Amino acid sequence: MMRRDRLVLAATLTAIFSADLYFILLPKLRSVGQGSEHFCQCGPNNLTLPMHGGLATPQLYNFTSGQLDGTTPEPADGGSKLGRLFAHPLYNIQPPVLGPEERLLQTEQLMEYYRKKVSRWERHMKMYSEAAAMSNISVTEQEVTFDPNASWLKFHLGISRYALYSRDDPAIPQLVKDMQSMAVVSADYTQDEKALKGACDCTQVVKPSGHHLKLALKMQNYAKAMFKPMRQQRDEETPEDFFYFVDFQRHNAEIAAFHLDRILDFRRVPPVVGRLVNVTGEVLQVTHNEDLRAVFFTSPANNTCFFAKCLYVCKTEYAVCGGPDLLEGSLSAYLPSLSIAPRISIPNPWIRSYSFTGREEWEVNPFYCDNIKQLYPYNSGNRLLNIIDMSIFDFLTSNMDRHHYEIFTKFGDEGFLLHLDNARGFGKHSQDEMSILAPLSQCCMIKSSTLLRLQLLAKPEFRLSHVMRESLEGDPLQPVLSEPHLLALDRRLQKVLRAVQRCIRRLGEDEVITRDFIKSTARPETATAVERVR
Repeated sequence: MMRRDRLVLAATLTAIFSADLYFILLPKLRSVGQGSEHFCQCGPNNLTLPMHGGLATPQLYNFTSGQLDGTTPEPADGGSKLGRLFAHPLYNIQPPVLGPEERLLQTEQLMEYYRKKVSRWERHMKMYSEAAAMSNISVTEQEVTFDPNASWLKFHLGISRYALYSRDDPAIPQLVKDMQSMAVVSADYTQDEKALKGACDCTQVVKPSGHHLKLALKMQNYAKAMFKPMRQQRDEETPEDFFYFVDFQRHNAEIAAFHLDRILDFRRVPPVVGRLVNVTGEVLQVTHNEDLRAVFFTSPANNTCFFAKCLYVCKTEYAVCGGPDLLEGSLSAYLPSLSIAPRISIPNPWIRSYSFTGREEWEVNPFYCDNIKQLYPYNSGNRLLNIIDMSIFDFLTSNMDRHHYEIFTKFGDEGFLLHLDNARGFGKHSQDEMSILAPLSQCCMIKSSTLLRLQLLAKPEFRLSHVMRESLEGDPLQPVLSEPHLLALDRRLQKVLRAVQRCIRRLGEDEVITRDFIKSTARPETATAVERVR
């Protein structure tokens, strides 16, 4: 009897050992044996993609020769990492020839629109001057000239179905330079603040957009820019007890987001530059809005200050002050008017709850993306891939406030997403909010072009923090970001790459990496069609 029990025990142990060997040990041995064919955990420089020839030396499709090209040209300016980055083949892919349907605006259409705007402005100023004279109010006369060759007009004309500007568009650096010194002829509340009309419901957890202190400035050549004043010092972090929806809006985050967007080659953030604005001479004395005039005051320190009307009533935020008149802030170039280039705002599928206790479905359902993939417009085209691009961009900046995104209606479902309103980024350099990457980690999809550029920016000869530092050095308000924020970019980039690595291990490259280096066709609806790598 004991002998039979021993035999049964031995047979049981043998079965357990065999199952353990087959289901646990053998898969591990296989993964080790295939390490050279898949992602290596040793570091970003060893991250390889067999079907793409390796990320360290990416193979690119040359639209001219029809061949794959993995060569890197000599750096354009010697020691500049930024120059070397922009000289890389990934940043020099031949763009498609743009037809009329792939451009947002036509020259004749834009010029006619602005000629009418200029006429309206001149009539308005004449009426305002006459009314001021009757009331014995002195008005500062501003010389205004419409220049058809202005850099801001060229920026508007350069917007296409692929990006806000081309990689080599000379109008962009010129516009950034011009915004630093353009004479301000008018200041007003932004449209969302006007729509609010000063009303303030203090019971709301999340205040409407118009509650955030920002101004629309009109320049001497009819350019228009949004001014966001400094509200937080560079070395300050968002307080731990702050919810993301009541965080400060940071002017330097807007500036840094433009530079990061350009380095990632998304080109979906309008040009932004830092500037010292004289709040007396360039806002108070040129505004025609009496409501805006009414919120200016002189502080006990003899500084000129102003506040947003509703914020003062609610007492949730404080006024901003010059020193005594100069105030640091960001200037963001306006996009073309909605009347000539309509846009629509669409809720982000990964929107947050914007409440103290609530949670959205994506926060509790790991298979949430499977449902999104069945819904229009995420069930075809590149909309979902663009959402994932946006989540990577927001994760690098640590922006948790992406509740909506906008697209130009002309380009339909295949148009790119605008990365607007980035002022709540760069709040915490010591913390990485992994939930921002939910679209990537749940959908396990990424564009080949995006992944290749991320890997390139992880290499020592480029390194994201280094090229960002170099790029930001050209801004008048440098240093735009503190050193801890720059270093956080490198840390977060590694986490993005590891998230992609986990997806590939689970699903395979064919399911995760989507090829998007595809030559544009003449038909607008297929111009940015995305083809799966099989």
